[in-house]
Amino acid sequence: MENPPDQTESKEMMLQPRIRKPKGGVLTMPFIIANEGFEKVASYGLLQNMILYLMSDYGLGLVKGQNVLFMWVAATNFMPLVGAFLSDSYLGRFLTISIASLSSFLGMMVLWLTAMLPQVKPPPCVASTVTKCSSTAATSSQLALLYFAFALISIGSGGIRPCSLAFGADQLDNKDNPKNERVLESFFGWYYASSSVAVLIAFTVIVYIQDHLGWRIGFGVPAILMLVASILFVLASPLYVKRNATKSLFTGLAQVSVAAYVNRKLVLPVHNDSYGGYYHLNDSELKTPSDKLRFLNKACVTRNREEDIGADGLVLNPWRLCSTDQVEELKALVKVIPVWSTGIMMSINVSQNSFQLLQANSMDRRLSDHSTFKIPPGSFGMFTIIALISWVVLYDRAILPLASKIRGRPVRINVKIRMGLGLFISFLAMAVSATVEHYRRRTAISQGLANNANATVNISAMWLVPQYVMHGLAEALTGIGQTEFFYTEFPKSMSSIAAALFGLGMAVANILASVILNVVKNSSKKQSGESWIEDNINKGHYDNYYWVLAILSFVNVVYYMVCSWSYGPTMDQLRNDKVNGVREEEQEEAVKLN
Repeated sequence: MENPPDQTESKEMMLQPRIRKPKGGVLTMPFIIANEGFEKVASYGLLQNMILYLMSDYGLGLVKGQNVLFMWVAATNFMPLVGAFLSDSYLGRFLTISIASLSSFLGMMVLWLTAMLPQVKPPPCVASTVTKCSSTAATSSQLALLYFAFALISIGSGGIRPCSLAFGADQLDNKDNPKNERVLESFFGWYYASSSVAVLIAFTVIVYIQDHLGWRIGFGVPAILMLVASILFVLASPLYVKRNATKSLFTGLAQVSVAAYVNRKLVLPVHNDSYGGYYHLNDSELKTPSDKLRFLNKACVTRNREEDIGADGLVLNPWRLCSTDQVEELKALVKVIPVWSTGIMMSINVSQNSFQLLQANSMDRRLSDHSTFKIPPGSFGMFTIIALISWVVLYDRAILPLASKIRGRPVRINVKIRMGLGLFISFLAMAVSATVEHYRRRTAISQGLANNANATVNISAMWLVPQYVMHGLAEALTGIGQTEFFYTEFPKSMSSIAAALFGLGMAVANILASVILNVVKNSSKKQSGESWIEDNINKGHYDNYYWVLAILSFVNVVYYMVCSWSYGPTMDQLRNDKVNGVREEEQEEAVKLN
């Protein structure tokens, strides 16, 4: 007796293996990009007005409040290094992002509670101005709760920022797809575009809510956004491609340093016998290390091949013997450190947003004399983002195509020239800042507002826009230029280091900015009895403080020129057989003619 047709078909379907839908792809992008975007909206939105919150609700002075923010931003920019290490070595990217998202949400919840509960912060000020506040100072426990919120948010940023870009690329990276490179390029473009939009929303919408609806709603909205993003990211877990954690590049770099020290007494092989004297992987193109930083070459010198290397060709103790690739990776990192250090001064200049916020808060922020709408003081940072985005678009879509058409061949501005130009514009931005502040302070005193920091000076806040635009151009040229420089100069295995170096520079910059601020405050008070950095912006001399930063920026430009010259040609110049824009063949012909 034959089975009914429906039973036969059902049995065949049960016997056939289930076809699993491929994981990853474009479907996962909204969850990953939204999670990163909401984190930026929350963190940047909270930072812009935070100095006002610290001064008004916690009674902190300007200098102490700014030092707190400097340390918070430094921690936020340093934690991605820790997050990248934990992700690569132990947790994997999905778990790292999930834990970090929870940490960010909890930090924002704690910060929101400081605005909701009167018991966790000092009583409100009695006087009409913040500078004459007579309330009791914040207790250690109250400040500890505030700092705990900042720490949780920094931990969250440290896990989300270094992993989201790589995790998104994991979903789209398909070597079998002939258009794989174009897909990844498109993803990177949309990723950075969404990040810029997120920062713009933070500088406008979140800041506007804080100014007009108060801290309770202004802190609550970012917390809600972070909660929604975290839940959506975790719910999409079955859709993701999840790669296992592997050995971190940081560990490999540390192994080279230790091995070079352990083998410091070894003699380097002679050049003719170097092929067999150094350890290298079978598929490596680097059979011997380079002659630069030769003391590191001892990390890959083989003592006894039978004792150092196993039957599978791998070293038995990676802390005593490393490969030539590992040695060259550390050399590449050491070589770029001087150039990397030149970007710190630009980051110090960009981190002065709290002082610029106080300037904007004391000026006429109307768009025109007949307008009633006032730009929130914390929203002026949007001009920096707009300038950055505008330069990227114009450079890629207008400047380079036009220059190529005029020259009749592809034209590209060398990355070292762009970085130097950005540092020079950063110097000009501080000079403009000092000039505008000098004019603003003189006008405030002439109008009898020297003792009233909260009064509005009869001068348009639009005078601040040029310095914000210059900071945006400086970041577009130097910031993006440095990232491109690291990516092209480092081996592909060091891509994570290239992405983390700029953030590390921001962390170091905020620490140094705190040091410079305290030195200027203390030294200026000793000389004149009144500090340049006062809580009352009309009594202080912020213009002199800006001139100090401008002078340091100019010295930094000279320092960059020395570092750029000593570095030599970049990889792009070597690939194009160009040095300083002149073909090597043309140089040889010129030498022959002379």
